[in-house]
Amino acid sequence: MKNLFFILLILSLFACKSNNKETQKLEFGYQEKEIKPEMYYSEDVTFTNKKENFTLAGTLTLPSREGLFPAAVLISGSGAQNRNEEVMGHKPFLILADHLTRNGIAVLRFDDRGFGESQGYKPDATTENFADDVEAALNYLLSRNEIDKTKTGLIGHSEGGMIAPMLAAKSNDIAFIVLLAGPGIQGKDLMPMQTALIAKTLGTSDSIIEQSIAVNKYLFELVCNIDDLKEREEKATEYIKHYLSEIPPASKGNKTDEEFVAGVLKEINNPWIVYFLRYNPAPTLEKVKCPVLALNGSKDLQVPSKINLDAIKTALEKGENKNFTVKELEGLNHLFQECNTGSPMEYPTIEQSFSPVALNEISRWILDKMK
Repeated sequence: MKNLFFILLILSLFACKSNNKETQKLEFGYQEKEIKPEMYYSEDVTFTNKKENFTLAGTLTLPSREGLFPAAVLISGSGAQNRNEEVMGHKPFLILADHLTRNGIAVLRFDDRGFGESQGYKPDATTENFADDVEAALNYLLSRNEIDKTKTGLIGHSEGGMIAPMLAAKSNDIAFIVLLAGPGIQGKDLMPMQTALIAKTLGTSDSIIEQSIAVNKYLFELVCNIDDLKEREEKATEYIKHYLSEIPPASKGNKTDEEFVAGVLKEINNPWIVYFLRYNPAPTLEKVKCPVLALNGSKDLQVPSKINLDAIKTALEKGENKNFTVKELEGLNHLFQECNTGSPMEYPTIEQSFSPVALNEISRWILDKMK
């Protein structure tokens, strides 16, 4: 084995979101320039996660100050982001909220816990904890007099597309869910695919990709099958040390062998990673009975389109959900931008922040289902 440098890279690529707490000034993305909040009512709001007793902050947009409107909570993907899901020079949730509100749909979007103006930072938080935050957002939205409680749903992107079904499967208050590049397969199976596809766009050789995938699959299986932390670490350490002499210093970040092993163990024992690797969306999707729209771009390298959409469709059919639409959008990446390669490295070079085709698919479907 020549190189294991992807062992840590893949664990960070899935998030592929900016964790920089400084607000970025965005000068490009033609759709941001077209935002006209004066066309509707916008209000900064706060609400409480009562399970952990902290405050979350967001923005509620309404088509007008008075009326009764269908509505949606926007759920961000992995990694800490603000209410606009700001990433690599783009604000996809700002654009999505603007589009939906202009088309008669109220929208609540909020800063992730411990980020922006939201409280609740918790280093060991998992997707399950983030689902509690979304539930708090939904409860707040349903408390507003302007919201039609029979026409309120969830729109989740990436990891948010895992969270939306988790809530819809157990609540009768959710009228619809929209899954934007939501995973349909288990995390331990998704991450190696993601790694291989992205590595290929970086020019990595097939042999190194295959070797890296083999190592990561072994470690992921340890995480999924061994609960005892000590036993898991012992097996992982033994496995990694077997290859240490073959790893170039640069690929280890010029760390000592002990530091490199400790870094790998820290990553694979991260509570979020453990939860994600172990979680299989299918059983939850089988329990979802409300209308579902699942969209993905054909050039998505983070949540590959075909295998994940097929898995979502299979799970919904198995659960006898009669009201769903599963659709691949040609030429779009994980952020629903029109693109060339789909690589995350391409995201900041693209002027477009959210494809109009995708925006229209979402709004038309919601309005049709919520007639």
